[in-house]
Amino acid sequence: MTQYDSILIYDGECPYCSIAARALERLDDVGAISWYDDAAQEFLQAQFDETPFAMFLVDRRRRRVYAGRSAAKELADRAGTPGIVGSLVRDNYETIATVVGVASGRGREAADYHDIYPLGDDAADLFDGLGANAERQPEALA
Repeated sequence: MTQYDSILIYDGECPYCSIAARALERLDDVGAISWYDDAAQEFLQAQFDETPFAMFLVDRRRRRVYAGRSAAKELADRAGTPGIVGSLVRDNYETIATVVGVASGRGREAADYHDIYPLGDDAADLFDGLGANAERQPEALA
C-alpha cells in the first residue's frame, strides 16, 4: 500500500514546473509521478478511457480526480498558498501550459480536462501502482 493519500500526475519532461515543486515541498502526503510513466498511462486509461495529456491530482481518500485548472488550484490550496495564487494558477492554466509547452519544445497541447471527476473503481484499483512509482519530490520538479 502506498504512503500517499494523493498522487500528482504531471509532465515529467517539463523543466518549468516550479509551481508544482513549491507545493509538493509543503505536502508530505502527496507523491508525484510523470505522465509518461506506464502506471500513469494505465491509470488514465482506466479513469478516462483515454490518456489525456494534462495535470491530474488523484485523491484516493476523497475518491476524486482533479484535472487541469482544478488540479492546479487544489494543489495550491493544499500547500497553503494565498488564495490569489490558486486563483491565478486556475484562471491561467491554459496560458501557462501553452507557454511551458513552447518553451520546453514539448510539441503537444494540454487536453481540455479541468473538472473534478469521481474516481472510478477500475482506476482506484490502480492507485497503489501509481504510488509505487511516485516520489515525494521528483528530480524533474526539484
